[in-house]
Amino acid sequence: MPSSTHRKQSPKRWSAHVTRTSHALDLREGVFTLDDPAAIARALKRSAERSRRRKSDPFRSAMSMLTFYLNRAGANLSKRRRATLERAKDELRELRRRSRRGSGAHRPAGRTG
Repeated sequence: MPSSTHRKQSPKRWSAHVTRTSHALDLREGVFTLDDPAAIARALKRSAERSRRRKSDPFRSAMSMLTFYLNRAGANLSKRRRATLERAKDELRELRRRSRRGSGAHRPAGRTG
């Protein structure tokens, strides 16, 4: 029998394991339990920008982790909690839009003013 350093995860615990060990981000403890969608979005953005474990740009990493959490929590979320987390996705998109607007990346080349 081959020896393995990885123990098989129980089906109910694999998503918790992924959340803890994912290379997407280093998350602040309790980020998904915050009540304010804007605070959730800011915390995810901050974590993504500071993370050395992410493999994609900060926005994509933050959105990916939020979507993963929503999908895995599934039926265990109350309607109110799900709505709060869905609004956090909108807030995250808004944070990205605002940061892009200030970078000048949206302006066509050769234009001034």
